[in-house]
Amino acid sequence: MISAVAEMYEIHPQTLRMYEREGLLRPSRSDGNTRLYTDEDLERLEFILNLARDMGVNIAGIAIVLQMRERMEEMNRQMQGFVDFVRTEMLTRVNQAQQSPGLVPFKRPIRVVPKEPGGKH
Repeated sequence: MISAVAEMYEIHPQTLRMYEREGLLRPSRSDGNTRLYTDEDLERLEFILNLARDMGVNIAGIAIVLQMRERMEEMNRQMQGFVDFVRTEMLTRVNQAQQSPGLVPFKRPIRVVPKEPGGKH
């Protein structure tokens, strides 16, 4: 609840309401319309307070940083999805190649010896 969170972080409940009004926090609501803060909301609040208190960032700056952070997280999710796709595709192709009768797998590893300077092996 807002009063417990305000006390826990030593801020005024109006500060939490302002963060919500500005779109920085989005707590859920109970049936009685009481704000309910999740662990994720509290982590976000800690990040906001770190920017505001420790780094002196204003509300507009905090909004920009949070937006950039969300975009980076989305890009990271997309990149992970791409890596998973490539990994799956490669494993599929390797399995298909191993099952193909036209290809013979090597029984032992092949060693390539680089040439020494002067043309000797």
